[in-house]
Amino acid sequence: MRSLLSIAVLCLALATPAAAQDLAGTHLVLADAATAPTRPTIVDGANWRCDGSTCTASGGANQPAARACRRVVARLGAVTQFTWRGTALTAEQLAACNA
Repeated sequence: MRSLLSIAVLCLALATPAAAQDLAGTHLVLADAATAPTRPTIVDGANWRCDGSTCTASGGANQPAARACRRVVARLGAVTQFTWRGTALTAEQLAACNA
């Protein structure tokens, strides 16, 4: 029984960094906090949660960051920063995303 508990604790410890990394790797800052959804919003499988103008997401479709940005902007509004799965968009890419 003790070894089963040890295995369960080990699995939980190994799973936690991946979940935290996913949240840290996908986030955005909205240009207008008034457009932030008050409830979780799903865009292409990503579950976006906002606190003021800053939003983070978990999950999501496997797609390029620029495409993910365009899809999110269509639902939530213009962004000043956008990072999708660890890939941050440049100023030029943000301008294209918001266009």
